Amino acid sequence: MNGAEAEIVRHHEVIERWLTGAAAREEFAHFADAHAPGFTLITPDGQTLSRDQVLAEVEALYGRAPGLTVEIRHVRIVASDGALLVATYQEVQPDRTRQSTVILQAATWLHLHETWLP
Repeated sequence: MNGAEAEIVRHHEVIERWLTGAAAREEFAHFADAHAPGFTLITPDGQTLSRDQVLAEVEALYGRAPGLTVEIRHVRIVASDGALLVATYQEVQPDRTRQSTVILQAATWLHLHETWLP
């Protein structure tokens, strides 16, 4: 597993623990710190959310998805230049799958674009 894949998997493990309620409340600060101040998310339905909006939504979902599993598949580095990296991956949950493209700088999330897969 390369560094980008390890970061993507680690990040989603935190999300899974948070959503299932298995995470300690203090873990949210580490999740928040992984997002750059200018972080943006384009959701699968086309909305663009700011870092603050994403963090507020995720924080409110603590423990709301007991039993949820999140699996990361098919991580592929599209481009890299020094600490800047673009990668694609699939996020598989029991009832849906997303194809995502992420821009990372070291282990900091700068931008994420998600699309639902059929």
